[in-house]
Amino acid sequence: MNLSFWKNKKVFVTGHTGFKGSWLSLWLAKLGAEVTGYALKPPTNPSLFDVAAIKELIISMEGDIRNYENLKNTMQQVQPEIVIHMAAQPLVRKSYKYPILTYETNVMGTVNLLEAVRTIGNIKSVVNVTTDKCYENREWIWGYRENEPMGGYDPYSNSKGCSELVTAAYRNSFFSSKTYEKHKTAIATARAGNVIGGGDWAEDRLIPDCLKSLLNGEPVNIRSPYAIRPWQHVLEPLSGYLTLAEKLYNEGSEYAEGWNFGPDGKDIRNVEWIVKYICSQLKNGSSYRIENKIHLHENKYLNLDCTKAKFKLHWQPKWHLQEALDKTIEWAKAYEKNADMREVCLKQICEYEK
Repeated sequence: MNLSFWKNKKVFVTGHTGFKGSWLSLWLAKLGAEVTGYALKPPTNPSLFDVAAIKELIISMEGDIRNYENLKNTMQQVQPEIVIHMAAQPLVRKSYKYPILTYETNVMGTVNLLEAVRTIGNIKSVVNVTTDKCYENREWIWGYRENEPMGGYDPYSNSKGCSELVTAAYRNSFFSSKTYEKHKTAIATARAGNVIGGGDWAEDRLIPDCLKSLLNGEPVNIRSPYAIRPWQHVLEPLSGYLTLAEKLYNEGSEYAEGWNFGPDGKDIRNVEWIVKYICSQLKNGSSYRIENKIHLHENKYLNLDCTKAKFKLHWQPKWHLQEALDKTIEWAKAYEKNADMREVCLKQICEYEK
């Protein structure tokens, strides 16, 4: 990352009140960017957006990504140079309960965002953040590459595969590399692994559920102990998004494609290993139990091949899984002690930058 690149850049972030969006907005503000966020109210209470007082650092606009006219008018008013699209319904289990909401947000939200970009013009760099679950999962033991087919078993995963296809269609139809000199807009998608880190209070997410139970002295309930995911600290993919956005800005359509951002192979661990490690670090008699209920379908094995990002973007994961978990536990303990959580976040960002 070229940290000086972001100074005074006008950046429009959708979904800035969410977990990843809050970390990204704070990081961009630290780098001197002029950040405008567009999102609904924070999806959880408490939320990182509130406890780190991020609203004080950026321009925060409340709006629904499904409302095209309001989104377009807001972007027209801001006139951003760079757009990072993170607004989404991000939970697999919630997508089973609210499939229409999930598709409206994740598919039509992407259509609305890209149509606004097309209508407004003069936006140089667009990164649409999707997910590692956008691929047609075949339970392979090796990582998926960017040219693997899109798919998705559940409504959330499938909606993100659709978002990828929508982005490809807009790129081919309106932002082609052949006509780049005319439109000057480069659009890419970013597919990241399972992110962890301080300030995540989402329901049905392993680490938040784990820390909540353990810090309350309760055993953790595990649904799928042998499910394997590409776990990584939230700053890892965010550094990838920022690196990619900079490349799109400076070098255009050469980087306008899909990109994976995930951990190294040795950090691919199953759910039970994660919970055991957290229990061992808390050292307060923490324990867990495995549920025997029949649950909604979730993929058992998921991994990403990030060779392209490492080779072309010179992006590398910096924190191994144990360090990522340690940083998450450190954050949770600081929150329990009523620390200044913005300063805790900024401290971890500085440590990551070094």
